[in-house]
Formats: sequence, C-alpha cells, structure tokens
Amino acid sequence: MLKGKQSWVFENRPVIAATGVSGGPFEANGKLADDFDILHDDLWMGQDSYEKAHRILLEEASQTAIQKVNLQTSDIQFMIAGDLINQITPTSLGARTLSIPYMGIFGACSTSMEGLALSSFIINYNGANHILTGASSHNAAVEKQFRYPTEYGGQKPPTAQWTITGAGVGILKANQGETGVPVTTSATIGKVVDLGLTDPFNMGGAMAPAAADTISAHFEDLQIDPSYYDLIVTGDLGKIGQETTYDLLSKKGITLDREKFQDCGLLIYKEGQPVQSGGSGAGCSATVLYGHLLNEMKKGTYKKILVVATGALLSPLTFQQNESIPCIAHAVSIEMN
Repeated sequence: MLKGKQSWVFENRPVIAATGVSGGPFEANGKLADDFDILHDDLWMGQDSYEKAHRILLEEASQTAIQKVNLQTSDIQFMIAGDLINQITPTSLGARTLSIPYMGIFGACSTSMEGLALSSFIINYNGANHILTGASSHNAAVEKQFRYPTEYGGQKPPTAQWTITGAGVGILKANQGETGVPVTTSATIGKVVDLGLTDPFNMGGAMAPAAADTISAHFEDLQIDPSYYDLIVTGDLGKIGQETTYDLLSKKGITLDREKFQDCGLLIYKEGQPVQSGGSGAGCSATVLYGHLLNEMKKGTYKKILVVATGALLSPLTFQQNESIPCIAHAVSIEMN
C-alpha cells in the first residue's frame, strides 16, 4: 500500500525467514565476526581473480540461507540482488550457479535495502512464496575498479572508507501468523540527491544529504517520529557522513537520539583497524543487517529498527568526465512480530 509520497506499508508483514552471511579475513578480525556464517582467511578464496572470489561470497551466503530453512534452490521463486562491479557480473554469475529466476539490481551501496524493499512488496502482494535478496562486495575487486588496485599502495585521506569483503542475503516468505520472527513493515524509496561533491574519497559526505532526505520522507509519509524506533542505522556513511546526516536532520527539525542512531560502517570493525572513516561497500549494510542486527533483534535487544542503506551512483567513467556524485538512500523498517 502506498503511504504518503514515496513509501510502502506492508500490511501482510513479510517474514525474513533465514539469512546467510559470508566475509573475508579483515571482517574475521572485526567487531562482528561472530555474526558471520562463513569467514575466509584470504581474499582469493581459492579462485584466480578477485572478481571470481566475489562471486563465491554471494553463492556461499545464498546456499547457507537456503539450507537454514530446509529448502532447495528450486523452491525459491526469485533472486533479487546486486553488487558494485561492472554490470553486476559477480551477482549474475552467482545467479547462474544458483539457477534461480533472477532480477539483478544496482543501487551501489543502497542495493541491500532496494532489494529488500522490492522483495517485500512482491511477497506482500502474493507475487512469490520465497524470494532471496541481498548484496555483496569485495575489497580488492571494488578498489581496483573505483580507485586504485591494492598493489599500487596509494595513500588514502581520513575521509576515505574501507570496502568490506562480504555478502549478506535474506530469504523472505509470506507471513503465516508466526511470532518471534523479524518482519518487514514498510519501505521508503529514496530520490537521487546530488549537491555537487566530486571527491570519490569522501563518499560519506556525498551520501549524507540523500540519507537525510529519505529519513525525513519516511517520518513524514508514515506520520511517525524517531522515537518509534529502537535503532535507526545507516548503511555506510562512516564518521563524516553520519555526523553530516545528523546535522542536516537537525536543521529539518528532526533530532535523533545519538545512542539510537548508528552506522553499519562504524559497527563492523574494531577500533584500531585501519579503515579511515569506516566501512563501506554494497556488502556493508547487507552483512551487518542479515548477521548482527537480526541476531540482536532475536535476542530482544531491538524490537523495531529502520535500516537506511546509502549509495553513491558514480562510475569510473562519470568521474573521468568530471561529473559530480549522484547519491541515493532506501529505507526499510523491520519489526519483531
């Protein structure tokens, strides 16, 4: 059901029935290592390219989620997922292996919530029995495409962020009256916001206005305020972007509780890991949500959360042509049923 200008309310409250989360060696040393199902001890993962290793992350996370609900891949009607690499090929090659009817999506680092919103909408209106959705990224593959290959040894400024190596997926199904399970209750689809920033080493600053725009639209459309949620978590704004978003929302008259306003890119790594402003990548919000946050909801730490995944919609070509960075954010609310 459309609510307000850009939000959906899922009256049938689709269930997140199972999740799968995989990661790399840097994540294995991070703060949330215990929330991963699979962790690799090297970036190659037995493959001869980083892009092929990227594919492995998604395949393993997907197969893990499917096994948790005792299903076969043939029981999943659709797969809705994406990544950051050219033409989302790691996801498409993973979909080839899984052989599930597939819709590839690209929202940069907002892909995880774009997929969850679309999957929830389809399930809500009986368009499928089960949908697998998620997102992934691989540090070395993404750095090679968008910045400099790791081997180059380029120095990064403090505003830069660390692309995570990981994949997070969830399986959605129709709600059959279960209790004690996480359900999606609404989604707000963001607009492209571009304030003219051009620095690819300050993605958090570029994405902050889009995050603030979507969060304020969510509250206006649903006629609620920040106190409704136990946690509002952004995707990968990092230190710079999170602070900027807080200030932008304050100027709109929306004051967030600092303790209840978190960022996946600041949650995933430990103090002392050299991640500059924090973690990022399409797999950032996906792994933190489908691993850590849902685990905390099942423990009773949170009952209602709003996940706002942010994305910078640039490419190497647009950067070379001196384009500014268009950004977007999509929000999905999740509650314990």
